[in-house]
Amino acid sequence: MLNKKPFRIAISGRSGCGNSSVSTILSERLDLKLVNYTFHNIAEDRGIDFKELCQMAEEDPQWDYFVDENQVNLAMEGSSVLGSRLAIWMLKEADLKVFLTASPETRAKRIQEREGGLFEQRMVETHNRDERDHARYKRLYEIDNDDYGFADLVINTDRLDQHQVADIIEAAARVIADKQ
Repeated sequence: MLNKKPFRIAISGRSGCGNSSVSTILSERLDLKLVNYTFHNIAEDRGIDFKELCQMAEEDPQWDYFVDENQVNLAMEGSSVLGSRLAIWMLKEADLKVFLTASPETRAKRIQEREGGLFEQRMVETHNRDERDHARYKRLYEIDNDDYGFADLVINTDRLDQHQVADIIEAAARVIADKQ
């Protein structure tokens, strides 16, 4: 635990930037609750194909509202690390807001390593998902996920592994916690 009062870290970024991995590492290192319930989890829990669920979410906003509201509620229960596409926008009470970036090539390569398939296919899918997500966040919340300049930290993860990224965020969290 960083200190006695609740401490919340919000981590966002597009698919393949390392949100889930980094959030998990930080929650373990700092002994904070991990909040990372995503469309992947819903698809698995309900036995729905992930791509099918993403299409359903484009047609029915209840899926986004469900995930985002539940994540914020879980994060607000105490000290936590919230890792999600919209964490830095949704968790307004976060003590530290972090946005992770990576090139489309790096992201597609990571997704290919995680999920298989051809690199070219993953490049196209990643680009298409980015466009769909951007339009959906704008429509549902008036959020432009290309506008993350308000984040406390913006980390390009192209040349860093998840542990190095976690090191940077952990150091920043400890500085902020010491000042509280």
